[in-house]
Amino acid sequence: MSLLARRATAELVGTAFLVIAVVGSGIMASRLSPNDTGLALLENSVATGAALVALIVALQPVSASFNPVVTLVEKGLGLVDWRTAGALIVAQFVGGLLGTVVANLMFGLDAVALSSHTRMGPGLWLGEVVATVGLLLVVFGTVRSGRADRVAFAVGGYIAAAYWFTSSTSFANPAVTLARTITNTFAGIAPASAPWFVVAQLVGGALGFLLVRFLYPLVASHSSEASGTAAADRKVIS
Repeated sequence: MSLLARRATAELVGTAFLVIAVVGSGIMASRLSPNDTGLALLENSVATGAALVALIVALQPVSASFNPVVTLVEKGLGLVDWRTAGALIVAQFVGGLLGTVVANLMFGLDAVALSSHTRMGPGLWLGEVVATVGLLLVVFGTVRSGRADRVAFAVGGYIAAAYWFTSSTSFANPAVTLARTITNTFAGIAPASAPWFVVAQLVGGALGFLLVRFLYPLVASHSSEASGTAAADRKVIS
């Protein structure tokens, strides 16, 4: 199997499991804590952050971005070519949709049910910009400063926290956003709301890219895993 096929498969599987964690824990949380939205969100955020850490640790040696915005920034930094970026992004979107279908079926729901959860407004869009900039800073700041072995814990911790400090509960991922349109559950987002979230994420991606380039113009060469900075960067997640 070619390296690109292995990387695309890792992105598909990783994004699928990430979405299963997001949607599945959202369903479980709403059932366990039906009268306490705050507690349900806590349960959802902890499960998502923990799953992210595990998935990144497991798949980072192959590919573990799980996020089209992260992959686009990797392309902007010269870590992947357009062919690779395109294949990984397609895999991320397909994996996200499959993850939602699996999560819905696990909990006895229809495989596909469009969400009725409207998430609209400038405050929420700003929240997505902030969430995405922060995510990119955590991912690439950790890696480009020579600490790629810690990126899983940095990202998992950031996402768990960003559920709480951003108005949008930090989607910060176009593939996950699209996937969450086909579940009419706690974690869902109405299809009409999703494009605005994606636009905000892309804006955040552009700002995050510029910030990373400014703060970390060079990749550290003193890390414990420094067998090639491009290779280390290329293995990073979101």
